[in-house]
Amino acid sequence: MKQGTTDFATYNSRMEQAIESRLFRHFITVLIVLNAIVLGVLTYRAHLSTSFIAQLEWFDRAVTFIFVIEIASKLIVYRRRFFTLGWNWFDFIVVGMAIIPGAQGFAVLRAMRVLRILRLLHIVPMMRRITEALLKALPGMGAIIAVLTLITYVGAVMATNMFGDTDNPEVAQLFGDLPSSAFSLFQVMTMDGWRFEVVQKVIDDGHPYAPFFFLLFIFVASFAVLNLFIALIVDALAAETRAVTDQHFGAIEDEMVEEFDDADRERKEIIALLKSVQKELADLKRPQDVTAPDKS
Repeated sequence: MKQGTTDFATYNSRMEQAIESRLFRHFITVLIVLNAIVLGVLTYRAHLSTSFIAQLEWFDRAVTFIFVIEIASKLIVYRRRFFTLGWNWFDFIVVGMAIIPGAQGFAVLRAMRVLRILRLLHIVPMMRRITEALLKALPGMGAIIAVLTLITYVGAVMATNMFGDTDNPEVAQLFGDLPSSAFSLFQVMTMDGWRFEVVQKVIDDGHPYAPFFFLLFIFVASFAVLNLFIALIVDALAAETRAVTDQHFGAIEDEMVEEFDDADRERKEIIALLKSVQKELADLKRPQDVTAPDKS
């Protein structure tokens, strides 16, 4: 059997065509969703009967077996090319964790079985485009995280110096040292209970102008920097959408060029045929002119 191509357009064997067919992908998608539902139901073991739990676990093992067959089939078809795609690595690791000997005895490995639902991220085309756009945005996110870390560090140093020297145990717990101040500012940045759990305690400790500091930090860290994450993700999604659109337009353009070439080829054949018919008619008419009797 010839090695697979991994381009999902050409097939070198019936086995490759089968595992990359739309029907097989839909079948795997349904199994992933059902398996995720079963794993969710199994979290209610205390309220389920023993026989029902046994049936659900049997279904989970059956789905795992089918996934193993799928990965093994792809390894047979693509061989080394299987590992050239990052998504194949993800499938291999996620499915492989389920067949590790003794995995059922470890709660962490049992819990990680639900990661199999993440395979939908590349099986469903729309999810795949969104995920790939997010991955492409990671380098830019790293720069934004660095800026946010720097702002938080500067704010934590200032807050520790301004509010840390206090006899109030609540305020000392919030801003008594640099790590505590950084964590408190992170809470303020997320605006989770920042008004009464943080700012109000600092005001009551004798810092009436503290709201100005926290509002400035919220404006810079939350409204400005955090919104850069949204802008970056939206830009990445827009770029991915443009790439898909250009790809579709390119395919349509190629089809139109091919159709125009076929039409031009047919036009030339018709013209050649007409010229041939015209020549034959001229050849048939020439002898009649030569042998025509002279009536004069």
